[in-house]
Amino acid sequence: MKPQSPEFILTLSCPDQIGIVARVTGFLAERGCNILSSAQFDDRQTGYFFMRVRFAGSDNHHSLEDLQGEFTELGEHYGMHWRIYDAGARPRVLIMVSRHGHCLNDLLYRHRVGALKMDVRAIVSNHRDFYKQAAADDIPFHHLPVTAGTKSRQEAKLLDLIEEEQVELVILARYMQVLSDTLCERLSGRVINIHHSFLPSFKGARPYHQAHARGVKRIGATAHFVTADLDEGPIIEQDTAPVDHAMTPEDFVAVGRDTESVVLARAIKAYIERRVLLNGHKTVVFR
Repeated sequence: MKPQSPEFILTLSCPDQIGIVARVTGFLAERGCNILSSAQFDDRQTGYFFMRVRFAGSDNHHSLEDLQGEFTELGEHYGMHWRIYDAGARPRVLIMVSRHGHCLNDLLYRHRVGALKMDVRAIVSNHRDFYKQAAADDIPFHHLPVTAGTKSRQEAKLLDLIEEEQVELVILARYMQVLSDTLCERLSGRVINIHHSFLPSFKGARPYHQAHARGVKRIGATAHFVTADLDEGPIIEQDTAPVDHAMTPEDFVAVGRDTESVVLARAIKAYIERRVLLNGHKTVVFR
């Protein structure tokens, strides 16, 4: 039986101009690569072009390093922000949580059954509530309690851990501490948060109670990249669920827990499948 060719994913964004798709597909054809799927988007408002291509390597077995080196000239010609990934590699992630464990539990379950193909290197928390959960999944647990006096020191430990484990993505699975501006800048584009509200409405604390007080008929959740501007980062995924006048704020919270778990999982899946590209204060998410 013929061995299966390695698969790769190319993502790129650049100022739009004629010929980009032809040049990219030509580059792959010249190397005997087979395109398995391709998606592109031309943002007429910003003048930027976005593309994602999944392809199989050639019989000559071009390595990831070879492809990256050979694509450099084309990327520079068009002023591209580009990456070529090994499609079979599992991104290294770190999950942060406080005392609400529904998103953590959901992510770990999806990880166990293979629905989220990621390598969970550590779980970090400012409380000890979930150390047994981490042990059950054979994942290192790091307790980093945060106070006003320890925040900078604990963030330094967190950065050391991220570098030591070569973590690509940090997931805030209901981690209820605000990251410092410095940390947000250091990890720009590498931290995804689940916000228990349908942003940009009902920011800050107790959003479900805010929504209940306003008599809303649908509540939602938002997964977004973390920036120094609280709850203002580029949105990746959102969803809503129906509620009604007979429900209490606690009922809203219960409905919200389910929505948060699903929305965060969708956002993480899109990220690890290299379907999320930053577009200024927004994102392009290929489906």
